[in-house]
Amino acid sequence: MAKVFGAVVIDTDRCKGCDLCVVACPKDVLELNAREVNDRGYHYACAVHSDACIGCANCAVVCPDGCIEVYRTVEK
Repeated sequence: MAKVFGAVVIDTDRCKGCDLCVVACPKDVLELNAREVNDRGYHYACAVHSDACIGCANCAVVCPDGCIEVYRTVEK
């Protein structure tokens, strides 16, 4: 059976820290960065457990600003 891996790419400069992607992730891959802010003054989302990503793209679908891209690879 093939194993699916995902990779999340977040445009941290455009992220406004709405937390929708964090809630939508079934594997708890994303968190808001509590220590740093972007140029606009928002705590941005970051992938802290990127090895757990399954590439479902729920985070990218719910992002209102289109800041997230998800790439999927399959290992056979």
